[in-house]
Amino acid sequence: MIPERRPIQTRSERMDALACLPIFLSLKGRRAVLAGNHSATSWKAELLSAAGAIVDIYAREPAEDLLEMVAGLPRETIAMHRREWTAADFAGAAIAVGGFTDDTIAAAFAAAARDAGVLVNVIDKPALSDVSFGSIVNRSPLVIGISTDGAAPILAQAIRAKLETLLPKGLARWTEAAARWRAALKESGLPFAGRRRFWRLFTSHALSHVNGSPDDSIYSRLLRQVRSSQATVKTGSVTLVGAGPGDPELLTLRAVRELQAADVILFDDLVSHDVLDFARREAKKMLVGKTGHGPSCKQDDINAMMVSLALQGKRVVRLKGGDPLIFARASEEIAACRSAGIVVDVVPGITAAQGAASRLGLPLTGREQVRRLQYVTGHAQGGRIPDDIDWKSLADPSTTTAIYMPTKTLATLIEQAIERGLDPQTPAVAISRATQADESVIAAPICELPPRVAAEQLAGPLLVMLGRALAMQSTASRSDDEARRITI
Repeated sequence: MIPERRPIQTRSERMDALACLPIFLSLKGRRAVLAGNHSATSWKAELLSAAGAIVDIYAREPAEDLLEMVAGLPRETIAMHRREWTAADFAGAAIAVGGFTDDTIAAAFAAAARDAGVLVNVIDKPALSDVSFGSIVNRSPLVIGISTDGAAPILAQAIRAKLETLLPKGLARWTEAAARWRAALKESGLPFAGRRRFWRLFTSHALSHVNGSPDDSIYSRLLRQVRSSQATVKTGSVTLVGAGPGDPELLTLRAVRELQAADVILFDDLVSHDVLDFARREAKKMLVGKTGHGPSCKQDDINAMMVSLALQGKRVVRLKGGDPLIFARASEEIAACRSAGIVVDVVPGITAAQGAASRLGLPLTGREQVRRLQYVTGHAQGGRIPDDIDWKSLADPSTTTAIYMPTKTLATLIEQAIERGLDPQTPAVAISRATQADESVIAAPICELPPRVAAEQLAGPLLVMLGRALAMQSTASRSDDEARRITI
């Protein structure tokens, strides 16, 4: 009898150490002190002015590029003082920025700023600085700062350039619209769950119409859409999300969006913790593990928990390894939600066979040779071989078969398949923990595979694939790294 397990709430992974704390400093209408004649001083003047600061510049002999920069900025927000700075100049300032070639002067500037209780940045001297300026992607009011803590500024600039290409300038208009609409939405009478739904709809629309114009008619339309679904908002929702076989980079974009919008995440033992890193940190994460032949939560308890949480207005994500529609009891969970009147959705995931085949470079079909791909479960309820296996299709040489969860039944299943016509020399692979860092693979004719798997004691989850399509990719052509992972 399989031991029963109760759902367990898990704690979010602790944040790794940060080289520095990323903060965004509001400078609108506040004083900023800028001193020195460093080559980057003119850029810092422009940056501080763009952030809305009232900038006082102190330089006895300002460089030509600094004078040109000041001439192009609004006179009411920037002032040039042709003298050296003094300690009194820091009074009332929010930030001080200095650019000096002389280390003694630079240290004195930093000390005077700190004595006045002012945050200080000394250009190119991180040891003297409280704050630093990273590379900036400006889609204001959407602003992204990138820092390597001074270790690799060129890398930070390259990342900024990459982000610039990914984030159209039109995002600025949508962010401005969000700022305009936020107060109106708070006065709309929508409950918290309704407002969250509005912002999810807004985000989806903004990202799909990034170069469009966010006029107020869009706000009205989204608001009507939320109000028309008030019953759904009040009762919450359930989304079955495929986590893939383990590698978090195989998550779909929609899966990431659902994880970041969830209030509660119910996840299986087979879900990689790297995948959970994509979840909203505030989301409650509940382990509702179901492991083959080990302690498992009852399916009825999982169904009841999903329904109960959704009826409380929660946005519930049921996170499953692989694809939620392949050997993952999705039909029972969908039925439970629908019978309770709860909206349920499904986000597909990369199933283990696809993930494993992609990593190994193994084609699962072949033109004019292998025309069919089938997924077969390796065990039925109680851990025995399913009674309704189609042995003829399993032996079909024009079919690739992926057998899921066959750890306990593999030897008997293959023995019976060979007795019913499966060619014992059919190429096959057994893959443990497909796509994960500790993935293990055994490649052998199917008749040799069960004893090899037993001897290696591969950790679960286990997948076995067989069929002549697997012979189309010679093991000898694989990279050295792949060869080390594959036992021939």
